[in-house]
Amino acid sequence: MTHIRVLVVDDSAHAREAICEILAMDQSFEIIGVVDNGEKAIEFTGQWLPDLILMDISMPGMDGLEATQRIKLLYPYVKIVMITVSDDMIHLLEALKRGAQGYLLKNIAPSTWLEYLHSIVNEEAPLSRELAFQILKDVTITAKTAKKEPQVYLTSREQDILYGVAAGWTNKEIAEKYGISEYTVKNHLKNILQKLHVQNRVQLTRYALEMGLVPDDPKFKP
Repeated sequence: MTHIRVLVVDDSAHAREAICEILAMDQSFEIIGVVDNGEKAIEFTGQWLPDLILMDISMPGMDGLEATQRIKLLYPYVKIVMITVSDDMIHLLEALKRGAQGYLLKNIAPSTWLEYLHSIVNEEAPLSRELAFQILKDVTITAKTAKKEPQVYLTSREQDILYGVAAGWTNKEIAEKYGISEYTVKNHLKNILQKLHVQNRVQLTRYALEMGLVPDDPKFKP
């Protein structure tokens, strides 16, 4: 079995213990480190390169937002999931802008945690409709969304998949819509991310909206 090597970052001893207990329910996850602040998270990541970091947003000193941004700049392929007690969309959007792959609320069921973390590792986790809508609002405020010339060429199928991601669809929903396999969707998505030099679905959605690439069709609306 291939283990997913995990670093847990939280300033609360109780929270760290609870997170480790959840991960211990699934033998796929191997906890290789537990630290209590952003500075230690950066140092540990440089030494051990975990596959996945569970990062608390609110910590004294360097918070999870800054630590996430620094880690993603240095180690872009390390996946980071933000852990928070609040579903404040502004904070979550900011975390995802800084490179995080997703977020989990501390009060949800352990089975949901484990299912979601597996989807993050397998690059299947979709944006929620609510978060996609928040991104749309943010882009509307900060940039003109009139159609611009894309800087790279995307094939017709890649554009289809880009539309689905921006609409908050799962890989399975995209595959069913276009009559292709989930494996094919993953490969196309990987190519799109590389072409556009973005790291995750949030950044991909922002690109699509800023470039006006999401069609004016109700089925694609977040």
